[in-house]
Amino acid sequence: MDFDRQPTLQGPKFRLRPLGAADRDAFIAVADDPLIWEEHPESDRATADKLERFFADSLASGGALAVTTADGAVVGSSRFERPDESGDRILVDHTFLARDYWTREDYTEVKALVFDHAFATFPTVELRVGVDNARTRGAVEDFLGATFVDTVTTPLGDHAVYELSREAWGGRG
Repeated sequence: MDFDRQPTLQGPKFRLRPLGAADRDAFIAVADDPLIWEEHPESDRATADKLERFFADSLASGGALAVTTADGAVVGSSRFERPDESGDRILVDHTFLARDYWTREDYTEVKALVFDHAFATFPTVELRVGVDNARTRGAVEDFLGATFVDTVTTPLGDHAVYELSREAWGGRG
């Protein structure tokens, strides 16, 4: 399957581009906020060792994107995981933004850039959110219109699985 997991995507406020090794300090500076992770299954992710591992895992994934502002400042990240074997869905995971960008408009713009890119190839986008992460689950349901379909256990704990179809998204981005 030919899908660019590290595209450059431009929106009105944000640009998403491939995450690179040179982004380490900026990525860690943004992710080093305990409030970002307070409802995440790995609620202590803002520790030095875990941030280093998270950044290294992001780079190694081959699908991580830096979220930047117009001036190029890194303000978050998102990731395309590998498509499923059937080629009908892709998991969008590990999205986080600095607290200054915790608005409906900012969250929706970042997700719209990612989803619009994914829906050009896949009929379904999958999202996984820690079952106790009420803030993100609410945003996924209310802002994005994704549907809860299952709960899965991962190495980090239980996650709610959401799906969003191309038709349900309907070009909202």
